[in-house]
Amino acid sequence: MRSHYCGQLNETLVDQTVSLCGWVHRRRDHGGVIFLDLRDRDGIAQVVVDPDTAEAFANADRARSEYVLRIQGRVRMRPEGTQNPNMPTGLIEVLAKEVEVLNTAATPPFQLDEHGKVGEEIRLKHRYIDLRRPEMIEKLRLRSRISHSVRAFLEGEGFLDIETPVLTRATPEGARDYLVPSRTHAGSFFALPQSPQLFKQLLMVAGFDRYYQIAKCFRDEDLRADRQPEFTQIDLEASFVEEADIMRITESMVQGLFKDVLDVDLGEFPRMTWHEAMHRFGSDKPDLRIPLELTDVDDLMKEVDFKVFSGPANADDGRVAALKVSGGAKLSRKEIDEYTKFVGIYGARGLAWIKVNERAKGIEGLQSPIVKFMEGVIETLLDRVGAEDGDIIFFGADKARIVNEALGALRVKLGEDLDLYTQPWAPLWVVDFPMFEADDNGRLSPLHHPFTSPACSPEELKANPAEALSRAYDMVLNGTELGGGSIRIHDQAMQSVVFEILGIGEEEAREKFGFLLDALHYGAPPHGGLAFGLDRLVMLMTGARTIREVIAFPKTQSAACLMTDAPGEVSNDQLKDLSIRLRQKAKPEASE
Repeated sequence: MRSHYCGQLNETLVDQTVSLCGWVHRRRDHGGVIFLDLRDRDGIAQVVVDPDTAEAFANADRARSEYVLRIQGRVRMRPEGTQNPNMPTGLIEVLAKEVEVLNTAATPPFQLDEHGKVGEEIRLKHRYIDLRRPEMIEKLRLRSRISHSVRAFLEGEGFLDIETPVLTRATPEGARDYLVPSRTHAGSFFALPQSPQLFKQLLMVAGFDRYYQIAKCFRDEDLRADRQPEFTQIDLEASFVEEADIMRITESMVQGLFKDVLDVDLGEFPRMTWHEAMHRFGSDKPDLRIPLELTDVDDLMKEVDFKVFSGPANADDGRVAALKVSGGAKLSRKEIDEYTKFVGIYGARGLAWIKVNERAKGIEGLQSPIVKFMEGVIETLLDRVGAEDGDIIFFGADKARIVNEALGALRVKLGEDLDLYTQPWAPLWVVDFPMFEADDNGRLSPLHHPFTSPACSPEELKANPAEALSRAYDMVLNGTELGGGSIRIHDQAMQSVVFEILGIGEEEAREKFGFLLDALHYGAPPHGGLAFGLDRLVMLMTGARTIREVIAFPKTQSAACLMTDAPGEVSNDQLKDLSIRLRQKAKPEASE
C-alpha cells in the first residue's frame, strides 16, 4: 500500500510519485488549502491538498487527529520561507493526488505532543496511543538495534541461541516466584523462572559449551524505577573459562554495542574490588561520574566526647565516615534538613555536618553544632578530607551497613542535585565479592546465589565461611548494575559444603536441586557466565528515567497492567479445572 515511509522522503525524490500510509499528526486549513502532517514509525511528512482534487480534498477535509490515511502524490520542494531545516523532511512536501481514509479515529485521550501534561496512568491505560509518540518509537527502535547487535556479536563468538523452559519448578533465588497451578497435577504448581540459571548450567553439562538467550524472567518483588515483575535478560554461559574470559567477552560486547548504536567509545573498563567500592563509595555499584568519596575517620573519633561518633567508632561492626562536598557550604539549613530526612530512609538517625567558612581561623572559621566536641582532632580531620574554604563535610556514624547505605545514597543524590558529573559514561567491573552475607542474627546467605564458586578450597571455605570471597563479578555503568555473573560450582563436593554452610540439608537440597546435583556427577565442566538486564541497558542508552519507558507494555508500580486490567478474576469453571477453591470474601455488615 506504500512506496515509502514518511521519514524516508527527501529532495532526491522531487517530482516522483509516492504512496504513503500513516496517521494524521496535525491538520491545518490555510485559506482553502489543507495541510496534513502524516506520521508513521519513521517520521512525519507534510502533505498539501488543493481543492482542485475534489475527492482528495473532501477526504482531507474530514480527516481529524489520528485518522489513518493513504496518500498518493508528487514530491516537490517547499516554497522559499516555508522550509524547516530542523525537520528531516523539512525541505520537501507531497502534493496529494489521492487521499484515502483507511480508518477513522475517536478523539484520543491525549495529544501526542502534549503527553508531558498527562499522568502516567492515562498513558499506560492507552499505551497503544502512547507508543505512537516519536520518542517512544525511537526508544523501541534503539532497543531492537541493541538486541540485534548483541545477537550478532555473540553468534560471532560461537555462542548458540538456546531457549530454556518458562514453566519450571520453584527454586529459591532471592525473590518470590510467580506460581502457575497445574490442571493435570492437582495441587502442584509450576513456577515462572526468575532466571535461566539452573538450565544454562545443565546446558554446559550437556556439552553445548557456549549458550546465550535473550530471556524473559519473572520475579514477584517490590517494584521501583529499574524493576518490573517480568523483565528481559541477555543471558550467557560458557565452559572451560575463567573470570577473565567472561569479562573480556562481555566487555567487548558492551564496548561494541555503544560504538555501534551511540558512536560512544567507553574505553577499557577499570576494575575495583567489592571491599574498595564499599569503603570509598558506600556502594557495590558506584557511580564514578561523581567525584565524591567517603573517608574513614573512626580512629579520630574513638576518644571524642560525642557518643554519637565514639560509640560506632569503638564498635566491631561500626563505622564513622566523612563525605566532603567541595563548594557545599552554600547549602542552606533547609537543604541540609532535607538531606537529613533523605538519609533517614536508609536507617540513619541523623546527619552531622561541618561548614568550612574560613579554615585559617581554626574552629572560629567553622560552622557546626558538633565542632565543640572535636577540638583535639579537628585539624587532623580537615587535613584528612582535604577541606578548603567553602566546603561542607557530612558525617555518617552507625553500623557499617547503615553508614554505607546512607552516605552512598547521599553521595548519588548530591551528585544529581548539584550536577557534579565529570563525564557522560563511567563503566566499571566490581570483583572479589564476599561469598556470603550475614543477617542481624548472624545467619549466612549467599550474596549472589548458592551456585557461585568460592575463590578457595572446600576445606578453607568450611573453616572460615564469613571471610571467603567468591568468583563473582558485576559490570556497573553510571551507578547501575548492568549485569552480574560468576564462575559456577561444577564439583558436587564444593556444592555440598556451600549447602551445609547455608543450612540446606541433604533432603532439602535433593528436593529443590536434585536434577542439578545429579548432573554434577556426570562430568560437569568448569563453567561460568553473566546475565545483563536488557531493560536497564536500554534505559541508560536512551536516557530514560525508568525501565517502563523502554518496555512496550510495562506494569505499574503495583505490578498491574492498566491497559488489560491484569491481573483479573477467572471463572469458577477454570478454578475447578485447577482444583482451586477461593476463600469467600467477608461481606460487610449491614448498617442498622
